[in-house]
Amino acid sequence: MDDILTRLQRLLAYDAAHPMLFNTGLFLVLFVLFMAVYQLAGRHRRAKMLLVIAFSLYFYYKSGSWCVLILCGVCVSDWLLGRWMGLAKSDAVRRLIVALNVLSNVGMLVYFKYFNLLADAFGSITGRTFDPLEVLLPAGISFFTFRSISYIVDLYRRTLEPCRSFLDYAFFLTFFPPLLAGPVVRARDMLSQIRECPPVTPAMISEGLFLIMTGLVKKVVIADYISGNFVDRVFDNPALYSGFENLMAAVGFTVQLYCDFSGYSDMAIGLALLLGYRFKENFRAPFKAQNPTEFWHRWHISLSTWLRDYLYIPLGGNRRGKARAYFNQFITMVIGGLWHGASAMYILWGAYHGLLLVLHKWLRGFWRLPEAMRQWPVVRLANIAITFALVVAGFTLFRAPSLETVGVMAEQIFTGFHMSVAAQFVEGYMMIVAALGLGLVAHFTPGSWTTGASRVYVSMPVALQAMLLAAVIFLVIQARQSEIVPFIYLQY
Repeated sequence: MDDILTRLQRLLAYDAAHPMLFNTGLFLVLFVLFMAVYQLAGRHRRAKMLLVIAFSLYFYYKSGSWCVLILCGVCVSDWLLGRWMGLAKSDAVRRLIVALNVLSNVGMLVYFKYFNLLADAFGSITGRTFDPLEVLLPAGISFFTFRSISYIVDLYRRTLEPCRSFLDYAFFLTFFPPLLAGPVVRARDMLSQIRECPPVTPAMISEGLFLIMTGLVKKVVIADYISGNFVDRVFDNPALYSGFENLMAAVGFTVQLYCDFSGYSDMAIGLALLLGYRFKENFRAPFKAQNPTEFWHRWHISLSTWLRDYLYIPLGGNRRGKARAYFNQFITMVIGGLWHGASAMYILWGAYHGLLLVLHKWLRGFWRLPEAMRQWPVVRLANIAITFALVVAGFTLFRAPSLETVGVMAEQIFTGFHMSVAAQFVEGYMMIVAALGLGLVAHFTPGSWTTGASRVYVSMPVALQAMLLAAVIFLVIQARQSEIVPFIYLQY
């Protein structure tokens, strides 16, 4: 008996090597138990809220250990600052509250994510050596700090009323589905739902399960398989592979990243639906974009709109002339790249996309095809292909550990392409090609097909829904790697 209790204690305690993620068996078991108790709570709003907050804090503890105290500290700080904002009459005091919130949140990001990078840069300038510190990065810190900043700024702009109930705000900030890797949910979209404590309908449960199944297939069957069996190998040593294989690895990582991140978003939105809460979509078929601007209207929508509303517009947006608008667009994307981590490659990736956006807006200012011509299928396909190629090139910067790796991959692609290996590649990497094809075909099918599939699932008898869910779980178990592969965006 003691041995069983010891094993159970180890299983439920924090383990840095085995965090609890949506795609782990432990989460599945605990979530089912949690949902059973949640349903027993019935219409008791406070009991349900306390249950969700407790499960959310435990979920975060299993991913970040003592860093759960940081999350609790931000929660208390935000609520107190929000209450103060509601009582403040002076604009100077209101600006002070915003400054305190931004400085505390950005200060945490600078310390936990960028301290070693800044110290190394300082050492290079002064000629001193610097031994990097082992700073533990709190899971999901980039996401919950952005939610915190948006809450206080919205209060300052008077587009949101201060949250009077600490329980309501704690529920919002700690809510586990989007906690670790988004979407970046805003208080003005969720607090009203929290106050209403919406009932969970059978349709919401079915829709949520459909999204969870979709996310699991994207993550485990496509993203993890492509990554572990092909993409990682090429990026680790691109000189060993032909130009064709390097190009396929660049395309493969683009598909992998999309399936990994949008898969997490699908699961987060689906889990929230099971509890009665609805989030906005975070991806809208981004590879169908016909230009860089449209791509960012479709990719990681919650982050791109956050950067627009809380960085680009405060910098002046497009209100101070074209040159300033171009600069604001560029610097916003550079900061967006830096948000991903303390690496020069992320900064270069952000600068690359900033340059693409500026060039697109500049070209659009004096040269545009007539509207009728832009609707021609051949023109639309050409625009999509060019935009996709630019995106793939950008994500090569995002994935590669250094510019040297990017240079080797580019050299292989442009000087050692060897199209003759294509047939051998298809034969040797049959399952990789199948996974890539599945990801791209599913992405480029009309959105109405996905919506239709969701409606069909929702309309199925419960027994049939359960059978399909069991089949998907079986497929995921068969396809998964020997070790659980974390979601890519957990490191940001």
